[in-house]
Amino acid sequence: MDYLKHFETIVKEQLERVEEMKKHKNSIDYAKLDKIIIGTVGGDGIGPAITEQASRIIEYLLKDEIKKGKVEIRVIEDLTIEKRAEVNQAIPDSVLTEIKKCHVILKGPTTTPREGDPWPNIESANVAMRKELDLFANVRPVKVPEEGIDWTFFRENTEGAYVLGSRGVNISDDIAFDFKVITTQGVERIARAAFEFAKKNGKTKVTCVTKANVVKTTDGKFLDVCKEVAKDYEDIELDDWYIDIMTAKLVDKKRRTDFQVMVLPNLYGDILTDEAAEFQGGVGTAGSANIGNEYAMFEAIHGSAPRMVKEGRDIYADPSSIIRAGAMLLGHIGYIQEGDKLLKALDICGQTEKKLTITGRDTGATSAAFADYIMETTEKL
Repeated sequence: MDYLKHFETIVKEQLERVEEMKKHKNSIDYAKLDKIIIGTVGGDGIGPAITEQASRIIEYLLKDEIKKGKVEIRVIEDLTIEKRAEVNQAIPDSVLTEIKKCHVILKGPTTTPREGDPWPNIESANVAMRKELDLFANVRPVKVPEEGIDWTFFRENTEGAYVLGSRGVNISDDIAFDFKVITTQGVERIARAAFEFAKKNGKTKVTCVTKANVVKTTDGKFLDVCKEVAKDYEDIELDDWYIDIMTAKLVDKKRRTDFQVMVLPNLYGDILTDEAAEFQGGVGTAGSANIGNEYAMFEAIHGSAPRMVKEGRDIYADPSSIIRAGAMLLGHIGYIQEGDKLLKALDICGQTEKKLTITGRDTGATSAAFADYIMETTEKL
């Protein structure tokens, strides 16, 4: 491989991406659409099983809108590791075409090949979808009222350490290089999204999380641009923390309630939100929104758990994460009351009443039974 040529190609691609970001795109106004199309993508492993339950709940809550033709739910097939490996694409072209016909996507977990797996080194489907649909803001809320925790994470989605994760090179048996990219435009829009959220939701502080003291160029740019954006929001404080100490402070009972809204690069956001989800009951309970100007995708934040499928336990998989993502989807497209009702029902069923318990095995409820329990609970709210 000509390593310099490879690097030159990557640089040219990123410069072209910057020019595209400079073209202002207005956010979609769902209220003005004749019909909102929701695509459901099962993914791999337990994905189809849990996505089906979340889709059932959304269909139940929006049944009147669906009857009126205001909402349509479409099932999109073939975003599986088998199909992706067959065509050697992170997202098969036929699947991407169908996804782009929808306004929002509800997506189950997908498998990303690792070294030693029997699959080609294809890019993560999540990373590819975020790039293809320009879903620059990954929004993950974590709330535990009894602990005083009310955090919202704004993780940059389209650059950082992940965007070129499949483009690294082995120079020799002894040396490997990966690439990380941060742009002014990429940081500006995720920082502004975080500050706008804070402004609209009565938050008083945004925390920027980097490792700018060591990773001076890319993380340094991230922090510098956040500081520039903060100047437009005089009533909101900006503070900054390094990722290593930030992971510690989230478990510090004296300090963790100080944090409200956090904005951070891709890799750090992935790590910190998984840690944060543990306070809420684990990654199986947390949902995730991926927001762009034209499209939005909502997903579970856990993996595809292929072992559960091999052992015939996929029907017992916990659907809470993708159901929470479904509630976020409802709020995003304008059905705020339905989304809030679903979140309340999920908290009652999963944390308060607990009439049914998900264990991941036949010692607990099936995901379908749990979904029924949630729908029954929404009727009481």
